[in-house]
Amino acid sequence: MLTQVRKTRRRGALLAATTCALLTLSGTVASGGANAAGARPAEQGWSVDLDALTADDTGVRHDDGALRLDAPAASDGTTSGAVEASGQLVAAPVTLDSPAGAVAADVDATTPAGTSVLVDVRGRLADQGPDAWTEWVPAGSALPAPSDTVQARVTLVGERGAGPVVRHVTLTPQTPRSRAQQELEAAPASGERSYRIFATREGLVGGTTANGHVITARDHFVALPSRRGLAPNNSGSYSVRVCAERTGRCAYAPVWDVGPWNITDDYWNPAGTRQSWTDLPQGKPEAQAAYQDGYNGGLDGYGRRVANPAGIDLADGTFWDGLGLTDNAWTTVTYLWTGSGPRGVVRTSGGPLTVRSGPGTGYAATGLAGNYANVVVECTATGSTVTGTYGTTDLWNRIGPGNWVSDAYLNTGSSGPVAPGC
Repeated sequence: MLTQVRKTRRRGALLAATTCALLTLSGTVASGGANAAGARPAEQGWSVDLDALTADDTGVRHDDGALRLDAPAASDGTTSGAVEASGQLVAAPVTLDSPAGAVAADVDATTPAGTSVLVDVRGRLADQGPDAWTEWVPAGSALPAPSDTVQARVTLVGERGAGPVVRHVTLTPQTPRSRAQQELEAAPASGERSYRIFATREGLVGGTTANGHVITARDHFVALPSRRGLAPNNSGSYSVRVCAERTGRCAYAPVWDVGPWNITDDYWNPAGTRQSWTDLPQGKPEAQAAYQDGYNGGLDGYGRRVANPAGIDLADGTFWDGLGLTDNAWTTVTYLWTGSGPRGVVRTSGGPLTVRSGPGTGYAATGLAGNYANVVVECTATGSTVTGTYGTTDLWNRIGPGNWVSDAYLNTGSSGPVAPGC
């Protein structure tokens, strides 16, 4: 059964809905260990541990032998039509003894009218840094790349007080497609995808994002209108580089919320992969097409009149401090997980890391990189010596055109250079 999520929200509001997932609802579920350590045979299924809630999980609880929404949905007066609540459980990664090309889900659940249960999976990308993953895809769909470490996310969506009840979720890895099939279905390799996107400020300090992060003053994250690129809390597995035309500054930030306007618009993907509005050009958000061209009658996916062409929301610190913006603006957004190459995770004591125009503290500041941002290391050079999270070093990493950060604040999984010299 193909289950489609429906959600209404105000632009810039917090979101916790999800993409579609292919689910098999059944009264019985195969038994199996719950995310136990050690490799599993590729043909063996396992059960998701639904009562092992961690900091990555939000809006759900395990009660009376089942996973449920933590609180019923209720109208906050900001939207019209149906109001939904949602929550998610991010299961622990599971290592297989051979790569899986897909992971099927068998779900034992009760789903009253207007509610749904969705399962997405992703695979770890080998040799691309400590926190590199494929995008989330619906269970049963082919992973973007075969992987021997996979992770599942179970999302519950309820409407006006009603919520689903999930008793069991069993996952079964499937063998990778043949090389010929992969070559036929693969999108052309062109490095990281970048598009000109209108950016708006999210604000909403004190609120909770789709991944459970509580927004702080001058926070550093972004929101994109699809859960396919949503990183778990305190993770930058999906991160972007946003460069403002108006100021010339760039900010690097993890994707911790979903929006604006839509929730199934992974517009950075090609038509064969994009979840919704596949007739639009790759890189053009539905909201932009609706606002500029009258697409879909000028409405978003929920029938609301689109008031701006936004395809990304920026937290206040990203907006004000990283980019130096004072109003919504056009930017160039690079979706860093869509490329390849060595990566590193920005880790500071909490605040953002200054990005400089060259390999040294004497170079001008050109932006900020938020804590947990996962960046691509293009090349390296020696420069001024810096002491940071990972010791003292004179190694600097170029993470974008004219953008440099000290290796002292970048977890690359290596004690030396991970990329060639510039």
